[in-house]
Parts: sequence; C-alpha cells; structure tokens
Amino acid sequence: MRFYRADRVSKVIREELSKIMLRELEFSGALATITSVDVDKTLERAIVNVSVLPATREEGVFSVLQKSTGHLQHLLNQKMNIKPMPRISFALDRGPENAAKVEKLLEEDDTIEE
Repeated sequence: MRFYRADRVSKVIREELSKIMLRELEFSGALATITSVDVDKTLERAIVNVSVLPATREEGVFSVLQKSTGHLQHLLNQKMNIKPMPRISFALDRGPENAAKVEKLLEEDDTIEE
C-alpha cells in the first residue's frame, strides 16, 4: 500500500484536531465527530468533515466551529511541524444521519412484508 504526503497529513490533522477539539471546545448537548479530513495535493487547504449528533444541534455546533477556526488553526500549527500547513475549514458530514434514515426505512419495510 502506498501513502502520499497529503494522505499522511490528513490522518495527522484528524488525530490532532480531534484531541484539540475535545480539550478546547464545548458543544452543549451535542457530540461532534471528525469523520474525515480532505487535504488537497498542494497542502494549502484541509476540509474537515464533521458529523453532529443529534442532528438538531448542527447549527449550534457549526457556529462554535466557525468562531473557533482561527484558534484551532493556531493550536494545530503549534502541534504539527509541517510546511506548508493546510488552512482548515469545516463541512457537515451527513453520512451517519443518512445511514440511520436508510436503516429505519429498511426496518419499516421488513415489518410491512411480515
């Protein structure tokens, strides 16, 4: 298996940013999880995909993330010693939410057939 630099940087950003978010941020009544980090090949940008449970708290969590982006970037820069350091931005990952909806529909379909 062959790893490229962007893939390795993506993995390290995900691990370090998860730790930083646990220490530094409070999401009242919500759980925010980094599902993936997409780093472009030039290492200029990193899109951090975040899943939020419950989904009704997405707006509040993203408000906290947007306000804290600069601070999180600063802490990440201190923790990681790479050049160039990608600029982070956050995106909502609706994958887990969509998977739960599909599972619920499949369960309803099973009860109809019985």
